[in-house]
Amino acid sequence: MKAIVLIKDGTAGEAFEFQTLEIPRPKEGEVQIKVSHFGLNYADIMARRGLYNDRPALPCVLGYEVVGEITAVGDNVHNLAVGDSVVGFTQFGGYAEYAIAEVQGVVRIDSAIDKAAATALATQYCTAWFAACHMINLKKGDRVLIHAAAGGVGTALVQIAKWKGCEVFGTASKPEKLEYLKRLGVDHAINYATHDFVTEVERICGNARIDVAFDPIGGSNFKKSMKLLGAGGRIVPFGASEWSASKGGLIDKIKLAFGFGFLHPVPMMMNSKAVIGVNMLRIGQHKSAYLNACINEVYDHFQQGILKPSVDSIFDAADIAKAHERLEGRGSIGKVVVKW
Repeated sequence: MKAIVLIKDGTAGEAFEFQTLEIPRPKEGEVQIKVSHFGLNYADIMARRGLYNDRPALPCVLGYEVVGEITAVGDNVHNLAVGDSVVGFTQFGGYAEYAIAEVQGVVRIDSAIDKAAATALATQYCTAWFAACHMINLKKGDRVLIHAAAGGVGTALVQIAKWKGCEVFGTASKPEKLEYLKRLGVDHAINYATHDFVTEVERICGNARIDVAFDPIGGSNFKKSMKLLGAGGRIVPFGASEWSASKGGLIDKIKLAFGFGFLHPVPMMMNSKAVIGVNMLRIGQHKSAYLNACINEVYDHFQQGILKPSVDSIFDAADIAKAHERLEGRGSIGKVVVKW
């Protein structure tokens, strides 16, 4: 099979190599998927640059999610069969013509649905769903701040928050992204490149505070968001894209750590505040039943029209470097997808 192999840290144009690898065989509780489409996530950018600790040793095949058809099943697989159209988590290995996925992270889909849009239902929509519905359980009337709201996870969080009846504050950096947020129903779209989001939120809210903040950026962005939380407020960090601007050295690590600030449990307890980290890779590895619930709930709400993934662009596999550059350039709105 063809696979896009990460052979070294570096730019999108130099880090990948197309290789012919042996088709992987499914073990017990796994399925083999002939991949038609796979999605990109910002963790892929971090991994390519050598800034993602969970990345396998080089050379390796990246990729967290695929859409395609099951072509083989391992032992003790009862709810999926050869020929099923599916979307699934791959926990690496998705940048290939065939991929392996554990059944707990796979859901059968209608063969007629948009395959590119379906790629977003795995990592991005499940991250948003797990964060907003399992870990937080947003309530009607909550004031919710969503950073990078025009991205894949951000789009999903906005849709969930609006469905729940929340007042949504969304940040983005470009006029076209702000217009996109308004079309999604964001109540207060904030251009963080031209306005300090803390000042803008305080201006809009007056004496009120934010109930929930979702932060994929980290560093000083996290610390500033914490200051906006009221009593009972919760913040969900699910990424650290600020880290991608660094070279990954010790000084950069110290700067990032200090940017986050220091948390003491007593003030958090007295104000009933919480920090809830979300990493779907760990959930898939250690709480597979949670992952299974998430992907099935996401697909159910997708079928109902509540969740509506937005596809930014679709690249041929041969253009993997261009796909990475599109996502890394921060210009994408919604999901960046690659197809074989």
